Amino acid sequence: MGMFFALWGIGVILWIISLGSMIWVIYDVLTKQKAMPDVEKVIWIIVALFLGIIGAVVYYIVVKASHKYEEKQVDNIENPDEPIVF
Repeated sequence: MGMFFALWGIGVILWIISLGSMIWVIYDVLTKQKAMPDVEKVIWIIVALFLGIIGAVVYYIVVKASHKYEEKQVDNIENPDEPIVF
């Protein structure tokens, strides 16, 4: 009986981690990847939903680590004391 509860507890922890990774990928795709085409956004959301942790790892390697769709920071050379407004 103890082994059953231990496996159940591990399963619950993995499910929570998987849910968190899905939420992270979906949030990042929708809010941070402005230059990403809409079709690719939908594909990454589907990958996150079906693959969970593995999908999040693949997303991190393919998109986040390569900085493929992130916008470049603009330096405020004219007046460095002014805040940058986007």
